[in-house]
Amino acid sequence: MTGRGANWVDEALREHEEQAAAEQAAVEQAAAEQAASAAAGPTATGPAAAAPAAAPQAGRPSDREQQVLDRIDRARRRRPRVREERITMSHGAGGKASRTLTEAVFLDAFRNPLLEPLEDAALLQVGGSRLALTTDSYVVSPLFFPGGNIGDLAVNGTVNDLAVAGATPLYLSAGFVLEEGFPVADLTTIVASMTAAAAAAGVQIVTGDTKVVERGKADGCYINTAGVGVVEHDLALGVATARPGDIVIVSGPVGDHGVTIMLARGELDIEADLSSDTAAMNGMIAGLLAATPGVRAMRDATRGGVATILNEVAVAAGVGVVVEEDRIPVRTQVRGASELLGIDPMYVACEGKLVAIVDPEQADRALAALRAHPLGEQAAVIGHVAADPPGIVLLKTAFGGSRIVDLLVGDPLPRIC
Repeated sequence: MTGRGANWVDEALREHEEQAAAEQAAVEQAAAEQAASAAAGPTATGPAAAAPAAAPQAGRPSDREQQVLDRIDRARRRRPRVREERITMSHGAGGKASRTLTEAVFLDAFRNPLLEPLEDAALLQVGGSRLALTTDSYVVSPLFFPGGNIGDLAVNGTVNDLAVAGATPLYLSAGFVLEEGFPVADLTTIVASMTAAAAAAGVQIVTGDTKVVERGKADGCYINTAGVGVVEHDLALGVATARPGDIVIVSGPVGDHGVTIMLARGELDIEADLSSDTAAMNGMIAGLLAATPGVRAMRDATRGGVATILNEVAVAAGVGVVVEEDRIPVRTQVRGASELLGIDPMYVACEGKLVAIVDPEQADRALAALRAHPLGEQAAVIGHVAADPPGIVLLKTAFGGSRIVDLLVGDPLPRIC
């Protein structure tokens, strides 16, 4: 045993053996071999095995710890392959299955330099201008929820995808798929909310389309959007630009939207004074970029939550990301509901929060710029980028240990956007 503690190793092995078993037969075999090796030494069982484990400290990891990290790295480097014969809800959750589907089917077929970064928007050179282009689809259920509806959610989400790419959002499209029998009054309300959200964000909806399908072939109303914005600075933003020492900032409490949607469905006997955080962040982001040229990357924490974004940073930049549980802002209502539902707020979607990776020398300036805007009043530093372990996100727990935060497996919160 090392000073880093056996619990961290055993917990990491357990989590990744379970996740890898569903993805790769080869990883299953490696897990079995590791389990046989571990049987020769002390192991943690029962409640202790499920407890947060000790963090790897500075210095060279032990052989067993390195085996865990190497296995994770090998699994991630394998060519993506969709093993399911049919699409499942997990493929839309923003986690491992979504990533595999995107890379194995869509990226493999459409591969080009503009698509390969897999950022929230593609950056285009048109004439002498830099433009950002994004698209998104919205299938949230229910259509109306505390704090908003599918209409303003669609506008705000598209605006935010452009804004975190560093663009000033300008124009949107709106495509509707309507089910036969959908109330015209509900459609009118949705469209009115889109009008108001577009005006608040300073964008125009300039083109669109409408299709109607037979009763029972949809769920009332689906919306697809596209957005175009102009990039008026020379910053090279992207998660692959993160460097060791950079600071990780979140613009406010996480998980509000996802938990609001779950409670709005009425399937759970839980009540909470909570509403979606759906909002257009382009004004806040403009202030951040104006005050902080040292911003490396931004992502809006939608499907898969903050945890997914941090994993994308770690893998794309080949760095480690270390975050502190006590520093992550979570509303009491969200934390309580998450505990009852058995989900981690770090994986729960937001619709008005961003994660920013910032040069450490400009972290205070970035934090001040965010807090100067109403949407960023509760912005907080939650961690930093480290050199090791590359491709891994570590969470320092409130109990003094740490655990690996991997990509989401399964879909605990379907159709939240």
